[in-house]
Parts: sequence; C-alpha cells; structure tokens
Amino acid sequence: MPLALCASVPALIKTSFGVAMKKSDSRHIIKELREKINYHNYRYYVLDDPEISDAEFDKLMRQLENLEKESPELTTPDSPTQRVGPPPLNEFVPVKHSLPMLSLTNAMNEEEVKGFDQRIKKLLNTTEDIDYIAEPKVDGVAVELVYEQGRLTVGSTRGDGVIGEGVTQNLKTIRSIPLRLIGKERKIPELLEVRGEVYLGTEDFQELNRRREDEGEPLFANPRNAAAGSLRQLDSNITAQRPLDIFCHGIGRVIGISINTHVETLKAFDQWGLKVIPNIRICRNLEEIIHYYREMTERRDDLGYEIDGIVLKVNSLRLQDRLGTVSRSPRWAVAYKFEPKQETTRIKDIVVQVGRTGALTPVAIMEPVRVGGVEISRATLHNQDEINKKDIRIGDTVIVQRAGDVIPEVVKVIETKRTGEEKRFTIPELCPVCGAGVFRPEDEAVHRCLGLSCPAKLRETIKHFASKRAMDIDGLGDKLVAQLTDKGLIKDVADLYSLSKEDLIGLERMAEKSAQNLLEAIEKSKETTMERLLYALGIRHVGEHISKILTNNFKDMGSLINATEDKLTHTHGIGAKIAKSIVKFFEQKDNLRVIDRLKQAGLRYPKIKPRKENKLEGMTFVFTGALSSFTRDEAKRRVEELGGKAASAVSNSTTYVVTGENPGSKADKARTLGINIMTEDEFKKLIER
Repeated sequence: MPLALCASVPALIKTSFGVAMKKSDSRHIIKELREKINYHNYRYYVLDDPEISDAEFDKLMRQLENLEKESPELTTPDSPTQRVGPPPLNEFVPVKHSLPMLSLTNAMNEEEVKGFDQRIKKLLNTTEDIDYIAEPKVDGVAVELVYEQGRLTVGSTRGDGVIGEGVTQNLKTIRSIPLRLIGKERKIPELLEVRGEVYLGTEDFQELNRRREDEGEPLFANPRNAAAGSLRQLDSNITAQRPLDIFCHGIGRVIGISINTHVETLKAFDQWGLKVIPNIRICRNLEEIIHYYREMTERRDDLGYEIDGIVLKVNSLRLQDRLGTVSRSPRWAVAYKFEPKQETTRIKDIVVQVGRTGALTPVAIMEPVRVGGVEISRATLHNQDEINKKDIRIGDTVIVQRAGDVIPEVVKVIETKRTGEEKRFTIPELCPVCGAGVFRPEDEAVHRCLGLSCPAKLRETIKHFASKRAMDIDGLGDKLVAQLTDKGLIKDVADLYSLSKEDLIGLERMAEKSAQNLLEAIEKSKETTMERLLYALGIRHVGEHISKILTNNFKDMGSLINATEDKLTHTHGIGAKIAKSIVKFFEQKDNLRVIDRLKQAGLRYPKIKPRKENKLEGMTFVFTGALSSFTRDEAKRRVEELGGKAASAVSNSTTYVVTGENPGSKADKARTLGINIMTEDEFKKLIER
C-alpha cells in the first residue's frame, strides 16, 4: 500500500473486505512512515529546505501516532513519536565515555597560533605545510551521541571529559538530532560516537528571556547558560519547549567503516542526516588561518548563534593519532579565541550621570576588565527599575558585556559571591550636578533633573530656548552654543540677554557683522508671547499645544507659577501627569530666579484675557483650501483658544471640515465619511457667535 493512499487510520488497518490488516503489513507501513518523517525532519531542521508543508508533516505524524496506538508493541525508542513524553527523572544517570571528550587548549593571539603550527611540524618532523580544518567555535554545551546500528541509544553531556550525565531523553527533543541515521548515500556504521555542541540561537535566546521576564522568572545571562539549563532539565517536556539546536563536529569510536580525514567525517555526518556547522574551511598556512580568523571576527554577530573563536584541527586522522594527546587536550587541535563579549568583575561604586536632556543614568564603576578587546571600568545600569530588577548592589560581583559590542552593561549579579557587605543604591532626590529637584513621572522609568540652568543639560536647554517655534533667535547654532557654554559666557538662558558684541567677536567664525545680527535677533526675541515663552522653558510634557492651553487659561506667568495641581487638572486638556510636571518645575527656586532674570532683561508678552467658556470643546476641525480671512495657523489657533482641536487629517472623529477656495481631497473624504462640511463664512460666524 503506497503512503500516498494512507489518508486515514481505518484505511491503513483495514482491507477492502473489512478484515483487520496483518501485523506484518502494519509493521511495513509504520517503517515507511518513520523513514518519511525522519527524511522531512532532516530537510526542515538540518538543511532548512523543507519539501512539504507543516500541515502535511503533521498529517504524517498523526498517522504514525494512531498506528502505534493501535499496535503499541510495534513502538520503538527511535520512533519520531518518542521524542517527548516520559515522566520526569529523579536524577541523571552517569555515562562513561568510551574515549575521553578532550578539552582544547586556547590560543589568544597570532603568536600562539604560530607556536601551535610550529609544534605540529616539529612533532611530525616536517617543514611542509599542514592541512588544517578551520571552523567556528560554537559557544554551547558539549555532548556525545551514541548510535548503534544507526539508532540513537545514548546521549550525554561532556561532564569531566571521562564521565558525563545521561541526557538521552532531553537530546531526543532536539529536532535536528536524528533518532535514526539516514543510510541511502553511505553505509551506516555498527557503532558511531558523535561529538557536538548544543546551542540556542541568539533570536531564540532573546525571545526566551522575554517570556521569562513576563512570567517573573530570572533571566539567563547568555545563550550558553540558557542551553545548559535547558539540557539539564529532569523533565524532558520542559526541554522540548526550548528551541535547542546542535552542530556535530567530531567523532569518538567508530566500528564498521573507515574514515581518513576530518573533512570526510563531516561529509559523512551530512549524508547520515547529522547537522554540521557551516563556514568550514581548509587552511594550509598561517596566513590563511589569520585571514579566516579575521573574517569570522567580522561575521560573528551575523551568524544567528554565539561563537567565541575558531577551532583549528589537523585534517588527517592518521596524523591526529600520531600527534596524540597531552594531559586532557589533543595536540592536533587548538581553539583560537576571540576577545570575550562577557567577563566577570566587581562593582566598586555607583554614580549618577546627568544627560543633555536632564535624564539621570546610574553608572557602575567597576574593577577594570577586558571585554570584546576593550578595557572597561564603567557600565550603564539604565535606571532605578533595572537596578531593582537585577538587584544590583555596590560591592557585587557581576557579569558584564558590551551591548552591541559598544555600550558596556551589567548582565547579571553572581549572588553566591556576596559577603553581606554589599550596599543597595537609590537614585538621589537632588541632581548631583546642580542640586535641583529630581522628578520621575509614575509611568516613566527615567528620573530627570528639573533645573533650568543645570550645566549638564545647558547646551540642549539653550538650543531649545532659541529654536524657531520658541524664542526664535536666528543665528544661534550648535557650534556657537557650544562655544558660549564652554567659555562660561552663558550659565543659563537669561545670560543670552546680557551678551555684548565684545563677548561675541572673540569667538571662532564670529565677525562684527555676524555678532551684530545675533544681538539684533536676541533683542527682537524680547517681544514674544506667553505661549512661546512657556514652550521655550522646556518644561517636561509642555509642548506647543499644552503651551497654548495654559496661555488661554492663565492670565500671566505669575498665576501659572502659583497654580496648584488641582487647579491645573481642572483645566481642559491638562492631565495629572502634565500638572505634576508643571508644579514640580516651578517649585525649583533656581528656575524662578531664571524666569525673574528674563523679565528683568526685558522679555515681555501681551496679557491674554482667559476665555470663560469652551464653546468648541469636544469638537475637532480640519481645514482644507485657501482661507481668505486668516491663515491656516490662525484658524487653528482660534479653534484651540475656544477649547476645540485642530487636526491635519480627516477621520471618523472629525466634527467639521472647513473649506476655503479650491478645497482638496479632504473635502471628498468628508463627504464619503458623512462628516459635516462648513464654509469659511460659516466657521467665522460659529467662532464669533
């Protein structure tokens, strides 16, 4: 019976006369199903080149499961249905390796690699170049797979190299490990011991940590720790939930076939359905080795899995036997290591840096350590929430890494290293640079300095203050602001109004004419509006729109400065978060001093009589076409002054679309959505009524 006709279990176990199928027939069909499933597993998990859809594969698995359920005595340990399911173990059984799983010696630079090559040639009594196999060194967990007559019988960890832990059932959950070898292209040996590295891909690792964070579980420090922790679960059902993978790279004992080189070994692995690491290369001299090392250094972040160096192996297995071992390491191989991305060090202190926007960032001061080829002694701790989540304390021993190979950060605390003398850290209530208050909104992670004249953020404060939509001081660019602050000519925004021509002419690229133009722009900016001034002060959450609302509801700066949170929140458009930010800003004495100096410098604005009603409250207006009575910005401002909202696009929430001359597609969209269309004259009558 061909497999294509196996549409259902009844069709598989009954003949056309309704008589139960013979056990021999069931056994034959089960065998064919297993071979087919193993083949498609190989195509999907090893070659990454599936030939059938997931639905078709699932159908084959269901057919096999049903047949084995009907004939449980035909179920074997190497069946694809047996990857997951046994009850949790009480402990792992020790497994002795028939040949020791040796550890590699490390080479940390070109000289040590050169020394390795010279030792090989000396031991072999030759001056000829040696064929080496260079391959990426995957940062995972070393394991051994034992196949007898092509069937996986034992899987174990490396352990101490002589005795490992039996993790057969956990290794069976890894889909890229065949439970039975494929023997179509090459004879399957009677016994095959395969050495490999179990790993977790970088994206899978990040997703696993995201899930653990959501569930309140401790995060893994790196993919290797995650792979090790997953492989040592006593319950294989937990391991099955972790997307582990494997690369096979070496052999132990082999009985029944002859293999002469490492390249031939890897080719045989591929033909038997074992997953081999890509990017392997034959190198015949030191120059080719160094070139390969540098190439893999550049590519390491794009591979999708962690590597911590390259491995060099003598290609000839005969020469490997001649070279032998020393202690517990082979003479014929070496690991040429990259600079580490992670290291262990100790936090000596935690300080706070104030950024250009006023954000306070805690920084760990650490005992110097080399990470990724760079010596680091400082690492960002991001914010107080991050410190609390990782329970980072002064005096802790920690794992650090260079995030994205650039910014050092603390990954994890090693709690077993604590002595009891470690100290908790809390971000201070006052800015460490200027002494102003520090504020953190309830729904934000970052603490911020409230000081208007804080030196740490002075450049950004001045640039914002002088920007076009704020005080509109033309000619005050980034480089000039940097010179003014660096030379101490400006210590707060009010100092702009005391600059003289003599102060400016002495600056780089500042001629007399340029100085005069800037002074005129500064003088012109004194004639402003309360709305612009509020926006220019850079109060957290107070942008142009909120500045308009405040200007329309408070007669002057004095009344706004004295406003309580309660009064502010009763103002239409001002929420609790904005109200708290405004009150906190005006609580700072230095901020009030700067505002008073601005007034003394001659800044003035017309007082606007606060409106007494919000006749357009709850309405949203969109303008299209050319207006004749006022500009588009003026029309929007009138809407906002009366409590309405001016939008730029038509949507279901639009109340009116106001049309001028030659209205565009917005009017068409309004008709489609059934939104009221209003002429400019009708709009004027509405706001003047």
